[in-house]
Amino acid sequence: MQGSRGQGELFSSALPTGSGLAEILPLQQQQLLEWQGRLHAHQAPLFRREPVQSEQTDLFRTGLSDPAALIDPLALTPLPLNFWRWPESPHCGAAVYLVLDRPTKLDQPLLLYVGETMAANRRWKGEHDCKAYLAAYGEALQQCALKPRLSIRFCTDVPKATRARRALEQRLIQRWLPPFNKETRQRWATPFTAES
Repeated sequence: MQGSRGQGELFSSALPTGSGLAEILPLQQQQLLEWQGRLHAHQAPLFRREPVQSEQTDLFRTGLSDPAALIDPLALTPLPLNFWRWPESPHCGAAVYLVLDRPTKLDQPLLLYVGETMAANRRWKGEHDCKAYLAAYGEALQQCALKPRLSIRFCTDVPKATRARRALEQRLIQRWLPPFNKETRQRWATPFTAES
């Protein structure tokens, strides 16, 4: 399946339809926990606000803080993923949004996706590739007897100009390496998916 931006289906099977192989190669709970653990190993220090030594320094930065480092996902109000069905949206206007899961076996959440929008109150009402990824991820967790605890959080203290907001989004993606963003999917090769 191709998404609206040409993104591949993250949780689709690379096996031919009707091959029967998908049924005999189910995702194992341990595989999913290991995948979450690898992601957690990178992101947990960021959630704890520890200094990250592996970050590249910006040759031309003049002592200014990285704006992506200033956004604390845990300080943002968590909303259910179906918030867009509410009669009134809690957020309007330009925003950066973050989708998190809070696995019970980990001491920190997992940041799964970072996006930006000009209209926070409308972004999730229509088609969105990440919605399909999250549905498949939730289904994979349930099949492995794990419970998804997904939330979305909006940061509205962002630039109104699209180019600047997208630059912030890219800095956040580079910092957190969320697995559902197209820029980082190959890094987090998962045992339960293959890109087509």
